[in-house]
Amino acid sequence: MATEHTPGLSRRDFIRTTAGTTAGAVAASIVAARPASALPQTAKSAGRVLGANDRINFAVVGVKGMGGGHLRNLAGELTQNDNVQVVAICDVWSKARAKACELNKLQESIAYPHYDKMMAAVGKDIDAVVVATPDHWHAALTIASLNAGKHVYVEKPMTHTLEEAFKVQAAAKASGKLVQVGSQGCSDPKWLKAREVVKAGKLGKVLWATGSYCRNNPKGEWNYEIDPEGTPETIDWQTWLGPAPKRAFSAERYFRWRKYWDYGNGIIGDLWPHRLHPLMLAMDIKDYPSRVACMGGDLVGTDKGPGPDGKPWGDPREVADTTLMMVEFPSGQMIFLAGATTNERGVDDVIRGNKANLLAGGTKLLLQPERPYTDEIEASDESVPDSGESHLKHMRNFIQSMRTNTPPNCDIELGVRVQTIVSMAETAYRQKRQVSFDETKKRLT
Repeated sequence: MATEHTPGLSRRDFIRTTAGTTAGAVAASIVAARPASALPQTAKSAGRVLGANDRINFAVVGVKGMGGGHLRNLAGELTQNDNVQVVAICDVWSKARAKACELNKLQESIAYPHYDKMMAAVGKDIDAVVVATPDHWHAALTIASLNAGKHVYVEKPMTHTLEEAFKVQAAAKASGKLVQVGSQGCSDPKWLKAREVVKAGKLGKVLWATGSYCRNNPKGEWNYEIDPEGTPETIDWQTWLGPAPKRAFSAERYFRWRKYWDYGNGIIGDLWPHRLHPLMLAMDIKDYPSRVACMGGDLVGTDKGPGPDGKPWGDPREVADTTLMMVEFPSGQMIFLAGATTNERGVDDVIRGNKANLLAGGTKLLLQPERPYTDEIEASDESVPDSGESHLKHMRNFIQSMRTNTPPNCDIELGVRVQTIVSMAETAYRQKRQVSFDETKKRLT
């Protein structure tokens, strides 16, 4: 994934313009302990009620990396076949805006440097907003868009902190609008079929699951190319920082933000949601986690030596390159995940029951009965056509959900529960302790 970008909207000023509304009041606590700058002008609105045949107007906020991919799908395949159109894009880097318009044959007049300017100009025409910025901006933009009466597709992780997740959940409820978290595995036919197998009782009592997301990048994961045209003159750095701690311009942090805790959380938030969302969907887990343990470290230390150019790294990574996690739910069910960016040998994705096990991999679902239940459970090796983590399928699911006003595959309720795990895992890793969740008070202990 290339760098992703942030619009000109700060949380503090967003709160100032919306504090009289439910969503604004919810968002107010997000910034209580963190600084912010910039000016949103988001008015509370119910938004348009979409009919089955209405054209859906999209805005894409952050047009590099995942945002660029979503924009290509929306301006191409989905515009041609799904009755949608892109009416606005937003990015703090002038080159990103220009390139996005060129690649997608969009008029430069629909490209905005700031979210507030975009909403002031064409907000009334927008039905849905795609939020594809760095993680530290997800909550403020999602809440602002919901408050303005827009449906939201927000990239994973849904938010940067646990507190933000509950603010987004409350804003979604208050607005009546849909949220789809961009964990495309939830629209993978393989995982949807796995959910059917589990619900049919073929595993018996579901006990625990394993999974992993592992890579091996000798140059260090998230060390994306630094474009020499990305400078303080072409990037609105202060807006990009937004709620994050203030610091001098750093191209390393701008282009490689996933390596730093101020903006992301590495494997925990970037990679593990790819497994957590579909596993919890398939296992039909609707509980919040009760306990999480997470350990690991920067074991290879790629960024501690010389960089690819032989020079020292300007700002070494803070996040881990190897992590292991155990999640426990009140039911006693558990999920174990492994994650690495320095070894690609992972752990099989397996849902385990007392009567059978379900292995998911590629386009296959393999049902293996436990030895005492071979007479009761028939083994199967099923090919699920068109399997895979398709961004196009996931966006289509979001579009269909808007047309029918039904929850999407990775809705706000699944999103907030997975974000609870992500935030617990980050806390456990950074504080080197087991973390529990108090569901009544919605806080970590």
